[in-house]
Amino acid sequence: MTDSDPAPPLPLVVMGVSGSGKSTVAEQLAGRLGLPYVDGDDLHPRSNVEKMHAGHPLDDADRWPWLDRVAASLVEHAAAQGGVVLACSALKRSYRDRLRENTGRRVRFAFLDVGYEQIERRLRARTDHFMPPGLLRSQFDTLERPGPDEADVMTVPADGAAEGIVADVAARLGR
Repeated sequence: MTDSDPAPPLPLVVMGVSGSGKSTVAEQLAGRLGLPYVDGDDLHPRSNVEKMHAGHPLDDADRWPWLDRVAASLVEHAAAQGGVVLACSALKRSYRDRLRENTGRRVRFAFLDVGYEQIERRLRARTDHFMPPGLLRSQFDTLERPGPDEADVMTVPADGAAEGIVADVAARLGR
């Protein structure tokens, strides 16, 4: 599958570091495609939210159960509603592999690619989120950019307005 394949977008994970626009883009894209939207942040257990709010980055032990909940949500919505657009960081290849495995490999990803400085500005302006700007470096340190062998991942420049990013992703999905 390549960026230009008009394959079904379902389920679709909009991924990237905190502040990349995942939630905004995923929600608008879901509306455009007539699909449900799920924010992966809502699937975090309370302990993860409290840990991040206290300024401590999550480790793999924190993320595995959360990723299993994300995968279950993808499967559930795809079966019940024909698809879903879900916002989830999916920063490491192993996290994306976990989602692939737990969804039967029927998942696509849109990686929102934005530079550190721009995201830092966004996070400093954001007041309604549990992820403090101080954890941004840990996000970039954890990020494993999708490789060329990850044909189910489209890399999307995401430094512009959400509407343009949504249009770009929809076009790549043939929608």
